[in-house]
Amino acid sequence: MEEIRSRRISTEELKAHDKEGDLWVSIHGKVYDVTEWLPKHPGGDLPLLNLAGQDVTDVFIAYHPGSAWKTLDQFFIGFLDNYQVSEISKDYRRLLGDLKKAGMFKNYLSNYVLTVLFMVATLGACIGGVLFYEGFWVHVGCGILMGLVWIQSAFIGHDSGHSELVGHKKIDRFIQFLAGNGLTGISMGWWKRSHNVHHVSCNSLDFDPDLQYVPFFAVSSGYFGSLHSYYYDRKLNFDGLARFLVSYQHWSFYPVMAVARVNLFFQSIALLLSGNRVPNKGLDIVGLLFFWTWFSLLVSCLPSWPERIGFVLSSFAVTGIQHVQFCLNHFSKEHYVGRPCSTSWLEDQARGTLDIQCGPWMDWFHGGLQFQVEHHLFPRLPRYNLRKISPLVKSFCARHRLPYTMVTFWEANVRTIATLRAAALEAQDASNTTPKNLLWEAVNAHG
Repeated sequence: MEEIRSRRISTEELKAHDKEGDLWVSIHGKVYDVTEWLPKHPGGDLPLLNLAGQDVTDVFIAYHPGSAWKTLDQFFIGFLDNYQVSEISKDYRRLLGDLKKAGMFKNYLSNYVLTVLFMVATLGACIGGVLFYEGFWVHVGCGILMGLVWIQSAFIGHDSGHSELVGHKKIDRFIQFLAGNGLTGISMGWWKRSHNVHHVSCNSLDFDPDLQYVPFFAVSSGYFGSLHSYYYDRKLNFDGLARFLVSYQHWSFYPVMAVARVNLFFQSIALLLSGNRVPNKGLDIVGLLFFWTWFSLLVSCLPSWPERIGFVLSSFAVTGIQHVQFCLNHFSKEHYVGRPCSTSWLEDQARGTLDIQCGPWMDWFHGGLQFQVEHHLFPRLPRYNLRKISPLVKSFCARHRLPYTMVTFWEANVRTIATLRAAALEAQDASNTTPKNLLWEAVNAHG
């Protein structure tokens, strides 16, 4: 033990241990061999693999509760030689400490009372309309109500996935699986796996799954070379079909978002059927079975197939608004190719995210995530406090010459479509298989 306490490990030696089967990280100048912990890590293996061989202090303290420090002790192997802390990291850690002292990370179930009441009333109206009322448009309206329930339930699932809601492990887990799997049909295991990687590798074209939508979308011409996805562990083939679809993506964006929920269902089921380790996999599967049972029964109560299709499509279309919201926060911001670097993690969060300007009365609509820069820097902070810390984060970014972008919902949409259009025109110009015509030229010259 004395030998370990006196061991000095160079940055070069740390970098050499950066793979599965040999994985070291440094936190606050201490080096930990977390090779054996990798398959047990509650946040999944990919965040650790993405940052392996680096000092991960800022990422660690941003995502982990204080109790996680106890787990680290058993993996300690020595001290990082010449450990230094940048000015931006010092400032960030001071701000994080101040927020903790002010009790900003404490969540209260009372914050969710109105949301839950709204969900119960809306779900009740939806079920009542399906069972006791007739008419195609009535049932389309019921589908709209279902979509509204799914949106709010997803926000609660997102909150519970990032931090404790009640501070009781089993109750918090139940809330996660009820809000995610049981009510929306989306696997919390899939969401955590994908979302944790997104936060760690924000806007990396080859590491961030929230940008990897080839063949339907490509936010950058960087995807034209068939990048390898380190999330899906496969090549994102940019073939003729992908080039054709991307060439028109600025037109197809909203229609695809209206049915994007199908992709979430597919991703959830695909992960659970794969060989990947999924924490609480049995509970995840039970939750999805519960959703598909009650949702299928509800749809079967509708009197005709046109009404069933109308109900399902309208519910999907409403949740498409939420899918658009998630894209607005990142699509138009800076992208990069390569592995996330922990020394620039703070900067990457500011450069890769965008805030939506709105009044407090619209917080329910955005689920608090209109403060995306704040959320990425302090992911465990309850959404009800994001607006409160916005001035502090804006000042933090100004002190370190980082972009702090806040635009209206309309402007965010304009920027997103402009980003998609720019990549679409590049794909069109590079294509010899999709003929241009006068209509195409006219639309893209003025549209």
